[in-house]
Amino acid sequence: MTAFASDSLAAATRPNPNRPIAVWLLVCAAMVLAMAVIGAITRLTESGLSMVEWKPLIGILPPLSSAEWNRVFDLYKATPEFRIYNSHMDLAGFQSIFWWEWFHRLWGQLIGFVFLIPFLRFWMQGRISAELWPKLAGLFLLGGLQGGIGWFMVKSGLVDSPNVSHYRLALHLSTAILIYALLLRTAFGLLDPLPLAGWRPESAPLRRHARWALGLVAVTIVWGAFVAGSDAGFAYNTFPLMAGHWIPPEVDTLTPWWINPFENTAAIQLIHRVLAILTGVVVLVLAARVLNARLPGRAGRAALASGAMVLLQIAMGIATLLTVVWIPIAAAHQAGAILVVSMLVWLLFELRSIGRE
Repeated sequence: MTAFASDSLAAATRPNPNRPIAVWLLVCAAMVLAMAVIGAITRLTESGLSMVEWKPLIGILPPLSSAEWNRVFDLYKATPEFRIYNSHMDLAGFQSIFWWEWFHRLWGQLIGFVFLIPFLRFWMQGRISAELWPKLAGLFLLGGLQGGIGWFMVKSGLVDSPNVSHYRLALHLSTAILIYALLLRTAFGLLDPLPLAGWRPESAPLRRHARWALGLVAVTIVWGAFVAGSDAGFAYNTFPLMAGHWIPPEVDTLTPWWINPFENTAAIQLIHRVLAILTGVVVLVLAARVLNARLPGRAGRAALASGAMVLLQIAMGIATLLTVVWIPIAAAHQAGAILVVSMLVWLLFELRSIGRE
């Protein structure tokens, strides 16, 4: 056994003082994943514009009296959504959509508390290293920014149109997934800080491949948010053809031509489909390459998990279309996107450990 391997083995047998911090970060990551699913349900139930006030902290309580319920309902009555779509709605109907948005916001604030309170405790105990402190502080600030982005998104549906901007929706979802990935990667580094012994030169091209795969997943998720925000999922509910065409003739009906990929329902859904299949192929090839390399450690398991998850995610995407965006499947599809990110972040971590970087 080499001296490096001997030192690594000895260090691995010692208790890991960072394990409680890593577990805390994984709990926060799980809450962010749940938040994304709650957000998907909130959007799919058309509840997202029911709360027209943004009151961080003091708005954590729901209306507790009839007078307060009538006040917030009157505020909703002044919105474009009520005037155009829900003018028939009574107070009971308003309450049925209010609760999802309220729970969505409540969960976001709970994430803030679950992050901040242990962070302050670990800091006061001197358990946060100088290297880790800016990472955790940055995550907290990014979480606060995400709350502001969420309100920025909601405001886009309160002025003229009863629909939130799909660009702002994509920004909101992308920021959530970035926070999730950073939480996960930081926790992995704390749980397993020591790389495996030995340099494996074949891991370097695999890391590059994995980064490209993760980038493609990110782009696919952005177009998925465009699909959701533009209601493109309610059109062309067949697969693999779209209204009997591989490429529907409506994909280039907007002018100027370059806005079609971002504004045209047919083009948005087509691009999302193509990106999903391309991403699936890239991830499956990556999994095959990692398995064929027979690398030490958990890289093979991470590769298998990545391949299996991307196949399941594609199946859920098809099911979402065929069921005309049935809420349980659509919410699972959004969760699946984040789980694909999870598997690739794990795989990248394992490949980096092998490379001793």
